[in-house]
Amino acid sequence: MNDARDLPRFDAYINGAKVAPGSGEYFETVNPYTSKIWAEVARCGPAEVDAAVDAAHAAFMSAPWADMSATQRGHLLRRVGDLIAAHAEELAAMEVRDNGKLISEMGAQCAYLPQWYYYFGGLADKIEGAVIPIDKPETFNFTRHEPLGVVAAITPWNSPLLLLSFKLAPALAAGNTVVIKPSEFTSTSTLRFAELFTEAGFPPGVVNVVTGFGAEVGARLVEHPKVAMVAFTGGSESGARVYQAAAKGLKRCTLELGGKSPNIVFDDAVLEDAVKGAISGIFAATGQTCIAGSRLLVQSGIYDRFVNALVEFAASARMGDPMDRATQVGPVTTPPQYEKVLSYIRIAEAEGARVLLGGKPAKGRPECGTSEYFVEPTILGGVRNDMRIAQEEVFGPVLSIIRFDTEDEAIAIANDIAFGLAAGVWTQSIKRALKVSRAVRAGTVWVNTYRAISYMSPFGGYKQSGLGRENGLESIREFLQTKSVWISTADDVPNPFVMR
Repeated sequence: MNDARDLPRFDAYINGAKVAPGSGEYFETVNPYTSKIWAEVARCGPAEVDAAVDAAHAAFMSAPWADMSATQRGHLLRRVGDLIAAHAEELAAMEVRDNGKLISEMGAQCAYLPQWYYYFGGLADKIEGAVIPIDKPETFNFTRHEPLGVVAAITPWNSPLLLLSFKLAPALAAGNTVVIKPSEFTSTSTLRFAELFTEAGFPPGVVNVVTGFGAEVGARLVEHPKVAMVAFTGGSESGARVYQAAAKGLKRCTLELGGKSPNIVFDDAVLEDAVKGAISGIFAATGQTCIAGSRLLVQSGIYDRFVNALVEFAASARMGDPMDRATQVGPVTTPPQYEKVLSYIRIAEAEGARVLLGGKPAKGRPECGTSEYFVEPTILGGVRNDMRIAQEEVFGPVLSIIRFDTEDEAIAIANDIAFGLAAGVWTQSIKRALKVSRAVRAGTVWVNTYRAISYMSPFGGYKQSGLGRENGLESIREFLQTKSVWISTADDVPNPFVMR
C-alpha cells in the first residue's frame, strides 16, 4: 500500500481556483489494475457545495459571463476544445488510472472530446427565437430562448469526461454555469479538465467541481435552491432518487440511466460481423457501459453455429494491463461492482442458465497483475427473458444469450424489459431493419453496428432508461427556457378590465 504522504492530492475547483476541503479530509482513489491507492481527493461537504453554487450563481448573474454574446461564448468553447486536444493523452491516462478501462478506448474518447466543444461552440449563436404572426391586432409577439441558470452535472465512473461533455458543452453554449459532481471513484480527470476552462478564458465560477460522496455532496447539490437544473448519468435507482429530490424544487432534470439492451441477430445476418458486434456490445468496455448489449437474441436457424463462433472469439480476448494497447479486457472498476458482477453470475446459474465461457474471477493470473478485480469474460446460454440475469443491469462482462424463432418474437422479447436505452439489429434485409428499428422501444437503435455515438446525434432512453436527450441539436434545448415577449403598437390602452 502506498504511503499517503507521497500521494498527489486533488482539491476541489471553485470559482476558478483549487480549494482545499474545510474539513481537511481527503479520500483515496485506487487504480483498479494495481489495486493500489494512487491519489487523494478532497472530501467536500455542504460548505464546499454552497461555495461552488454561490460562485456559479454569481457568475451567471453578473459580467463578464452574463454580458457575453453567444458568439463570444462560442469562441471560448472552441478555444477549450483546442486545449482538450492538446491534453488528451494526459487526461486519458488519468482516466485509465482511475477506472481501469482500456487506454485504447479512453484515449479515443479523449481525442474525440474536442468535437463536442467545437460543435456546440458553433451552435451557441444559432439559437434563434421566432416572430409569431399573433392573432391580436396592433401587437408584436416574439420568442427568445434563455439559459436556466446554475446546472448541476452529476457524472458516473465509467466514462467520466465523455459523459460530462454530453452535459457541459451544451449547457455552456446555452449560457448556463455549471457545478460538476464526479463519481468518488473517478474524480481526478474532471478536476484537471476544469482547469482547462480557466486557461481558455472562461470567467471564474462558470465551471466548478466539488468532489466527494453522494450523501454529503450530491444530495446537497441537487437540493440547493440556486440550482436550476440537474443533469445526471448513473444507475436507475440513484436516478430515481435524484429525480424525486429535484422535483421538490421544481428543477429541470435530464436523466441518462441504466439499460439492458437487446442485440438481435437474425439468421440472414453476416455471421462474422454479428459476432464482432456482439463482442463489441458487451466485452469492449468490460461491460461497464449503460448501452451494453447484454441481452444477445439469436435466431434459431443460426443459433448453434453463431454461439460456437462467439464463444471461440470471446475466449481469445486478452485480459491485462489497461495501459497496454494490446489489452482487450480490463478489470472491473470498483470493489462493489466486482462483487455485484460475480453475484449475478451465481444468480444466473441458480436460475438455470449455463456458463458457456468464463464465469469466474480472473485475479491471480500473470496477465492480471496485482489487480483484485478481474472477471473472466462470461457467456451464459439457456437464458430466458424472465430470469433476473436478463431483466436486471449487471454492468460487467456478462452476456446472456436468448434464442428466438420469429421476427415478432424477437421484438416482443426485446421490449419485455423495464429499460429502453439502446438496441442492435443484425440483418441484411433493409425491410427488416426498418421494421424492427421502428418497433423496438429504445432511444438508440444500431443496425449492423454497435456502440456508435456522435456529438451530432441525440442520445437518451425510453422507459426507465431516462428522461431528455443529450448530444445533437435537441440537447441544447434541454438547457434553455422560452420567453414570450408581447409589444403593443396600439395608440391607446383598451378596456383594462377585459383580457386582451
